[in-house]
Amino acid sequence: MTNTVRIRRNGQGLSFKSIPMQQAHLSTIQSILLAGFIAGTLDASGAVIVYCLLMKAVTVTQLFHGIAAGLFGDTIIGSANVMAVIGLLLHYFIAFCFATGYFFVYPHLRFLQKNVFISGLLYGLIVWIIMNLIIVPLSRAHHSPPTWTGFLRGAGILMVCIGLPVSFITASFYRRKMKVQE
Repeated sequence: MTNTVRIRRNGQGLSFKSIPMQQAHLSTIQSILLAGFIAGTLDASGAVIVYCLLMKAVTVTQLFHGIAAGLFGDTIIGSANVMAVIGLLLHYFIAFCFATGYFFVYPHLRFLQKNVFISGLLYGLIVWIIMNLIIVPLSRAHHSPPTWTGFLRGAGILMVCIGLPVSFITASFYRRKMKVQE
């Protein structure tokens, strides 16, 4: 279904053809990129607010340098600012990986589709478990053993900032896809 809009100005006509409904929706890749970008941005913002502004535990540069240390350890490439930029890029890469994983698992696990809110919170918790009990210990980054307060703080950020947006964007994509197929 395509509509055409005609605008007349001083006797001259301009014609704009609207986009067909099927093309107005985001593609699979666009949806994954959107979910990863929003989740990465919210997670980075949450970490900066909690660890840099409220707790004053680290600076923003130290926060993202710590992420880069997962790959480089104590090695500094360029400067601390360069390492922070590398850490920020790695942070987004990780967010895109988690968004992609959820996106492709979602249609195969029915329980994820029953309650998007609960699924998102659970996925954020799973992200915390994977990152803090598997990836960070295997990385070259300095890490302390998990504590209950650290768990509650970190898992809370990931549940709200990664789990929920990824879950809602993914569910929205698949709902639109089902409507188009009907």
